[in-house]
Amino acid sequence: MVASLVVRLGRVSQPGEHTVTTTYTYSPTKSVSPMPSPAQAASPLPIETPSPSLVPPAIIIGPTPALIIPVAGVRAEQLLDTFDAARSEGRVHDAIDIPAPQDTPVLAAANGKIVKLFQSERGGMTIYELSEDQRYFYYYAHLARYVDGLAEGQEVKQGSTIAFVGDTGNAGPGNYHLHFSISIASDPKRWWEGININPYPLLKK
Repeated sequence: MVASLVVRLGRVSQPGEHTVTTTYTYSPTKSVSPMPSPAQAASPLPIETPSPSLVPPAIIIGPTPALIIPVAGVRAEQLLDTFDAARSEGRVHDAIDIPAPQDTPVLAAANGKIVKLFQSERGGMTIYELSEDQRYFYYYAHLARYVDGLAEGQEVKQGSTIAFVGDTGNAGPGNYHLHFSISIASDPKRWWEGININPYPLLKK
């Protein structure tokens, strides 16, 4: 059965039997970008501040991505929903943390293309992957290192090893985990922008 993704204004996440419903709040003074934003990561890329006329439609409907858990050996029942967890500076996590031993393989959650290998102050060593249908960005952070030969523009298959779990960025020494987030792409070329959705119900399926 094909599931649907419904995004509405507000910010609550509620998985249904065959549907994932995620709510967001938009503010004309706040950037809508996946963590970390380019400014937070000291990137030269501009941050777009949406005006009311640029706010995405109130309802976005489409098929949910068919994902695997992006850390080798982790089972669905081990996952914790940390999407709404508080973070420093009044931020909300907008992602899921998946603890695992150092150097555990990080797997491509879905078929896609590596669009950015990025060193972030908060995320440390990171990867942005664009889904095969160009609807989603998958963001992998706090990596120890990339798999040998990984490059921007490279096509990857679901389940292939792309990196290894680490504690880079602001994870904290010894706090080995993968920070994994999903955003709906506003533009497939603008990897730093998107509307965050909760990975937890998609990985628990």
